[in-house]
Amino acid sequence: MTTQTTIQPEPARARAVFSTEDFKLLREAVAAHLRTVADRPESVKFSNLYHRLGRLG
Repeated sequence: MTTQTTIQPEPARARAVFSTEDFKLLREAVAAHLRTVADRPESVKFSNLYHRLGRLG
C-alpha cells in the first residue's frame, strides 16, 4: 500500500466588490434615505449602516 500526498493549491484571494469611491457614494445614498425615514423604526438600522460605511471608505 502506498500513500500519496496531493498538494492543493491555495485559493485565489477574493477580489474586492466595491471600490473606495463606491463606499462614499453608498454612504451618501444612505444619508439621503436616512433623512426620508428619520421618523421610522428602521432609521436606526440605516444610521448604523451609514456609520459602518464611513469606517470603510
